[in-house]
Amino acid sequence: MLDGAARIVPLLDRAGELGQTALAITDHGYAFGAYEFWSAARKRGIKPIIGVEAYLTPGTARRDRSRVLFGDGGDDDVSGGGAYTHMTLWAKNTAGMHNLFRMASFASMDGFFFKPRMDRELFEQYSAGIMGTTGCPSGEVQTRLRLGQYAKAVQVAGEYQDILGRENYFVEVMDHGINIERRVLSDLIQLSKDIGAPLVATNDLHYTHQEDAASHEALLCVQVGKTLDDPSRFKFDGDGYYLKTAAEMREIWRDLPEACDTTLAIAEACEVEFTEDEGRYMPRFDVPAGEDETSWFVKEVERGLVSRFPSGIPQDVRRQAEYETGVIVGKGYAGYYLVVADFISWAKSEGIRVGPGRGSGAGSMAAYALGITELDPLKHGLIFERFLNPER
Repeated sequence: MLDGAARIVPLLDRAGELGQTALAITDHGYAFGAYEFWSAARKRGIKPIIGVEAYLTPGTARRDRSRVLFGDGGDDDVSGGGAYTHMTLWAKNTAGMHNLFRMASFASMDGFFFKPRMDRELFEQYSAGIMGTTGCPSGEVQTRLRLGQYAKAVQVAGEYQDILGRENYFVEVMDHGINIERRVLSDLIQLSKDIGAPLVATNDLHYTHQEDAASHEALLCVQVGKTLDDPSRFKFDGDGYYLKTAAEMREIWRDLPEACDTTLAIAEACEVEFTEDEGRYMPRFDVPAGEDETSWFVKEVERGLVSRFPSGIPQDVRRQAEYETGVIVGKGYAGYYLVVADFISWAKSEGIRVGPGRGSGAGSMAAYALGITELDPLKHGLIFERFLNPER
């Protein structure tokens, strides 16, 4: 959080002004902005490339909370004090995008250690449709190179090349005018030749315009709780983390034009789609032949009322049930009620305690009829509209 000062719409508008036809989003660790970015880019005729700058455990298992330093520590050793490294990932197709989402979710659920971390196990399971690179200076490959561990860097790159596929792994080069990037450039070029992975030029973007660098500095201060006057605060070197033009990138990599050619080739290869459906994404409940969720829900409520009131259903109960059924069906919640009733019934049959009902749902006569709750809402003066209000 508070690492990037570029907002999606202004960034895409600027890309359109520059005549750029594709742009990638690679937020740190997460993919929460993917759909918004994809949708806004498509509206502007810009190809959206969905990616993640992943955090990786420096060990072998994401559930291992230990730190792993590749050398003796210091500025040249792994990021996060040995807790994680970085890796750039892009979705080549829609299936790959779904795999990215899955890996990001698993990284958050059981790989979190300072950051949501992935590991080789996840890569091996969900690598289909994903492109990856050696990453930025905080990646393991560049860290190994800075420490003079060239053979180890080749080994690590080769492992990910095997996992992702030779055609889907690239040696990433970037130049923002800082020493940590330039120190390893010659080794990255050599590594590219040794493992047969193309060079790809990227630009680390944290704000849209070059003049936004000062605002970004203030944002980083908010992130780490420092002031601009603090010499020890976290900051970026230089003001080159903005959306550069194609001409600027070609000038930076004039001695390695193939790196920019690879950038374009990757952009052309990536193609993802979201399913945009105006309908409701509600659970679907299996019902007997000849029935649909609505008709089955109405019948189940009626059967439940007969069971709850064996001596006859009181008129006020009948009126309340009919009223609720109309609201529930009208709002498209019939399937939802059936699903919840099903797992509550199963839990009771297995001896799992579920309680009499809590929260606003306990005000529903339909829930009482279906066995979801054990409280007669009319008897206890509970209000259905707290749960589902036809005016909302």
